[in-house]
Amino acid sequence: MNAQALREETPMAAAQVSDQRSVAIEAHGPRRTFKGEVEAVRDIDLEVAEGEVFGFLGPNGAGKTTTVRMLCTLLPPTAGTARVAGIDVFAEPAAVRRRIGVALQEIGLDPLQTGRELLELQCGLYGILGPQAKARSAELLELVDLVDAADRRTSTYSGGMRRRLDLASALVHSPTVLFLDEPTTGLDPASRLTVWAEVRRINAAGTTIFLTTQYLEEADQLCDRVSIIDGGRIVVDGTPEQLKAEMGHDVVSVALAGADVDATTAAIGELAGLERVVAEPDALALYVRDGAGSIAEIVRRLEAQEIGIGAISVARPSLNDVFLEATGRRIEEDEETRA
Repeated sequence: MNAQALREETPMAAAQVSDQRSVAIEAHGPRRTFKGEVEAVRDIDLEVAEGEVFGFLGPNGAGKTTTVRMLCTLLPPTAGTARVAGIDVFAEPAAVRRRIGVALQEIGLDPLQTGRELLELQCGLYGILGPQAKARSAELLELVDLVDAADRRTSTYSGGMRRRLDLASALVHSPTVLFLDEPTTGLDPASRLTVWAEVRRINAAGTTIFLTTQYLEEADQLCDRVSIIDGGRIVVDGTPEQLKAEMGHDVVSVALAGADVDATTAAIGELAGLERVVAEPDALALYVRDGAGSIAEIVRRLEAQEIGIGAISVARPSLNDVFLEATGRRIEEDEETRA
């Protein structure tokens, strides 16, 4: 949320959502078309319940950030409707902004300010002044475990500390809904775990969280429910456990080690319990009802055709396998392309 947008509004404390309201975010058919008739988001439908941690997953360029920017009133839609905290996003954007917190990928911290100064300034933008601002800032610094660094300039903060301070700044007005756009991108594993802990604490205090991420482990660990978006459309929706269970099979990964994809697939043939084969770069993913019991037969068939392979392994389905089934590729492939 930029400071200018906040200054244009009448400062007020965040309103409390009625206990009777069960839906915190709902969107019906929002669409965003950019110059050149490029459709970044196409007629998505989603609902997020109050108190939920909702994960919005997708490859780079799938429409995640565009969707978040529309729901946060930072980007006008081409068509469709949406409500956040019971308010029409497109008809009453100022009222929505008073009820949401936003932490986008770009962390806009003044390197000359201390963490405490930044939070007190953010409080002022929402009309929280004087002793109340100092008390709220101290409370948030404790929440995100930055008390010891509160009076240091943010230029001395690590990446994880900056992310946590950004989270705190999005919470100064006690928002009903918190939007987090890839909050752990670029962080080391230890810092990522610390941010996860903060997200859990914020949610436990009653805040609904809309989280976009490309880290499937993050979604599995944090989210009550996830939607996968690809090509501007939602292709899968459900709880992580539900989505994994619905696949109904094990995943046998066969590293090709230079073997021909078509020849290897043909050699495996009509394997008992085989539901489908998905070709990946340098590997095959075999979706089999009994993965462990099928390995010996897979090896026997390949040896009969004199096809050499690398490692072969079996695992229960993960969110990465759900993503692969829904989009035809693993999300890590997009990460490697972007890098």
